[in-house]
Amino acid sequence: MNFSHHASGYEHYKNLVHSVGAFVPSLRWCGLVKRMFYSLWLLFGVLFAALSPGKAVLVDFQVAQPPPVPQDAKQCTIQILQRDFAFSFGLYLIDISSQSPPSDCGPPGSWAGITLNFTVTSNGTQFDRLGIFTFQNVESERTSTPEPTFAGIIWTYIKDATRFTPLFAKPGTFILQLDNLIETGLNGVYSTTLDATFYASSNKHPPAKQANAIIPLSTLSNTTGNDASVPPSFSINVTLPQNTIIPSGNGNEVASSVGLMNQSFTQYFNIANDFLGDFPPGTLGQGPFREVRLLVDGMVAGVAFPYPVIFTGGILPPAWRPITSYGALDLPTYVLDLTPFVPLLTDGQPHTFTIDVASAEVDRTILQNWFVSGSLQVITDSSSKRTTGEMLSYSAEPFAETTTTGSVDNNGDIHITVAATRKIRISSQIVSGSGKKTTVNWEQSLEYTNQQDYLDNTLVQNVFQTSSGSVLSTHNGVPAVVDTFSFPLTINFTALNNEGTFFSTVFDHSYDRILLPSPFILGSTIKERQIAGDARDRCQKSIT
Repeated sequence: MNFSHHASGYEHYKNLVHSVGAFVPSLRWCGLVKRMFYSLWLLFGVLFAALSPGKAVLVDFQVAQPPPVPQDAKQCTIQILQRDFAFSFGLYLIDISSQSPPSDCGPPGSWAGITLNFTVTSNGTQFDRLGIFTFQNVESERTSTPEPTFAGIIWTYIKDATRFTPLFAKPGTFILQLDNLIETGLNGVYSTTLDATFYASSNKHPPAKQANAIIPLSTLSNTTGNDASVPPSFSINVTLPQNTIIPSGNGNEVASSVGLMNQSFTQYFNIANDFLGDFPPGTLGQGPFREVRLLVDGMVAGVAFPYPVIFTGGILPPAWRPITSYGALDLPTYVLDLTPFVPLLTDGQPHTFTIDVASAEVDRTILQNWFVSGSLQVITDSSSKRTTGEMLSYSAEPFAETTTTGSVDNNGDIHITVAATRKIRISSQIVSGSGKKTTVNWEQSLEYTNQQDYLDNTLVQNVFQTSSGSVLSTHNGVPAVVDTFSFPLTINFTALNNEGTFFSTVFDHSYDRILLPSPFILGSTIKERQIAGDARDRCQKSIT
């Protein structure tokens, strides 16, 4: 399942500024006093391109692992779409239902791998925009756009799409939703091309493992991207095949898995509600913690503590040129093993799958505009008999255990710490129609800490955040899903004069993750650290 969050248009920047903006009581913009700091941030996002025009086309990129596909295999490439996104709100349907899969690389579905190549150019002035790729009602990719320069930018991202082989094996509808806006001050058009490359299988490169069925957890729309806006929660009724099973328990196959794709903005600077009274009106609350939950018939089945993706318009756009923050061009995916729920799901009746996002506040609510979708990858038994079994144990609290502490010093400095822990343990025995018995254990152990310091009348703002954890499922003692991660983030914002017209920002951002091979998702080990920053006079260009 993929989940993601996006605050579209100006709301993105309004949220950004209320969260990150230095709460200086009175700021000066080249002689103009502004009481609302978010309006300055809103202007920055537009003006950075105008203040720092490039002299040559800028090649943007994200550090990423190359897709693990056989480069020496025969390849067939088809163009899925080519489109200029100018004023594109409501105009994003791309239909390829009349286009069949390539036939020159073997029978449809027999491929050793599939990649998607997304290439984009743009020039002018424009905000970063969200891109949602949907195929057969399943979200296959989520991206965002770098902000252009006058001279122009270009970037290419190649993504492994092998786990979606069952979808590409037949004609279908492909949708790219990229809501762009053209108006006074915003003239950047995103010119996009999306190609799919299929790698033929052979004795050397056997066909990739694939699910028998991929079931969307989405709005099922055929005219827009299939994501749903949260809050409130998103629910869909799904009827699984009665012979859904665990084929071998060898760590390479499970009955159903769900991948969560996160897209977060700047909630890591949101203020815990207990301390909102110490900040000016309009400051965003609901705290920095976010937990994405998947529920099956009201029971928590798994969660994610999402990686804090910073998009290219985030806080200080020049910091993300030409190297974007990790995840900005390809949002991370999180895998949950739903096999322990198979005994409850194979009765031939519809069951409710719910995705929501919770905070650490008393009411657990969040602010607006987290967009979510997902998919279930299902394997069925060779027997048509119903899969049975029983859930042996279930330990999962409705929400993460959270604490909020803090203090306000005599000099006005404010310190706030929000912490969260989450443990899930579920065990079941699965009996396939063929008679195979499998004991499945699913565990998650996650931790989160966010420390915020507002110093010197909030001229200095620091955030120190980390989320970490381990995810493990075993089938008859053999690991099936193994995911260990640590996502530390440090941000320092310092206003270097009392007027707030001269400031510096430094980011220290890491993505450390070991994901062992699991069904339909190849393993990876990624240790990435990015240090970025800039010092800027709001009345002039960047000075570093």
